[in-house]
Amino acid sequence: MGQLILFNMMSLDGFFADNNGELDWHNVDDEFNEFTLGQLNDADHLIFGRKTYELMADYWPTKQAISSDPKIAGRMNGLVKTIFSTTLNEVNWENTRLYSNEVVKVVSDLKKSSEKDILIFGSANLTEALIENELIDLFRIMINPVILGTGNPLFPNFKIQMDLSLTHTKSFKSGNLLVEYTPK
Repeated sequence: MGQLILFNMMSLDGFFADNNGELDWHNVDDEFNEFTLGQLNDADHLIFGRKTYELMADYWPTKQAISSDPKIAGRMNGLVKTIFSTTLNEVNWENTRLYSNEVVKVVSDLKKSSEKDILIFGSANLTEALIENELIDLFRIMINPVILGTGNPLFPNFKIQMDLSLTHTKSFKSGNLLVEYTPK
């Protein structure tokens, strides 16, 4: 059975994107890319909401992504992707399925049928629904050494308390700090 892992890069003050949705402040280097490739190799499925899907689909299939990050682009493009959106009518990124609803059923079925990890990146609104339905097994957060001041918060509308247990930490030479938590 697959484990659903929420992975997000986050500023020290809790934002996963700046006010314009930009991610250019992400602290990425060879060590981070090695970690990312390992994480992708342990997964067989990606899940996105519409906004994150559009960002990912606009970058990873491009010649620039394939030439600058061929291994990561290969995994991002090759993995099966499930997109949840009530506004998209079609998706064009290879190996991508589109659903407009039934988030809980679709994700529950994916977890039962997956042999490897299932990763969700960004997708704050979708993440909220998954948290509320107790579908996320691991919170993997990469804290970047930056304070944005404003932006898109990782948990914008979360209204319940969720107690977590720290299971792993790793510091990176770049100043990034990886923390992993499981729900109690």
